[in-house]
Amino acid sequence: YIKPYSFYFNMAIMKNQKSTLLLIIYCLSTCIVTAQQHVETIKNTFLNPKSNKVLVVAHRGNWRSAPENSTAAIDSAIAMKVDIVEIDIQKTKDGQLILMHDNTLDRTTTGKGEIKNWTLADIKKLKLKDKDGKVTNYVVPTLEEALLTAKGKIMVNLDKAYDIFDDVYAILEKTETQNLVIMKGGQPIETVKREFGSYLDKVLYMPVIDLGNKEAEKIITDYLKELRPAAFEIIYSDPKNPLPPKIKQLLFKKSLIWYNTLWGSLAGNHDDNLALTDPEESYGYLIEQLGARILQTDQPAYLLNYLRKKGWHN
Repeated sequence: YIKPYSFYFNMAIMKNQKSTLLLIIYCLSTCIVTAQQHVETIKNTFLNPKSNKVLVVAHRGNWRSAPENSTAAIDSAIAMKVDIVEIDIQKTKDGQLILMHDNTLDRTTTGKGEIKNWTLADIKKLKLKDKDGKVTNYVVPTLEEALLTAKGKIMVNLDKAYDIFDDVYAILEKTETQNLVIMKGGQPIETVKREFGSYLDKVLYMPVIDLGNKEAEKIITDYLKELRPAAFEIIYSDPKNPLPPKIKQLLFKKSLIWYNTLWGSLAGNHDDNLALTDPEESYGYLIEQLGARILQTDQPAYLLNYLRKKGWHN
């Protein structure tokens, strides 16, 4: 008995399909490993107080291409190789955690009123608005959805999370994303140890220090003695404040310095608006004169381009 030609033809097709499937599996697994390695590189830089690289934080995601605090805005930040995405958390009437900066739905969604008076199911029926206030097809994501979007691809800075962190941590455990989250707060170390102490060995905690506070230098010194944070978020509104250069020396090779270039009152007027016309006086000043190694921006693409030209970002 001689097998027909079609038999051998079908066998060849099956062999080809198997090879293609194996190739797809290999490519997917390689991509996953590469993404995880990328996140580990970001985290290692964040944990390295001697780093000369500058990490970029996208404020509320890349909201210029998608609605703020949306999974699409997170995806956009990932695509352009941003290192950290900052997101805001609110709690619904039925105790669910969602991404949103405001306490109300009015500005960024098709809904109205306070989030605490809405259930997650009803919020999910709304549509998000873009930066110009136009209605999109995107919906409000839960914290869980956002973390799964970011997982293995980018680090996450959680804002408005300190007071509800018991709820937040349950989601971190569920999604196994404790290792990529940066928490923050403006309280002194004694308060943080009392209120947040059980989490200090589980997530990265970053103090927020306003240099307009007359106790600012002491607060930083106390943190260095008792916690040695990987980074400090520094805020100062008065360009004549003498502390920023001093803080650079105080934290040199001990902790990274994070500045926000979102608006002038956060970094002595060295903000994104100034950077658009004079990046050296804005980003360059914060990096070279004040020791910044992390910059949170509303212009992630522009900042990345500047840093790469200077050799400060991969």
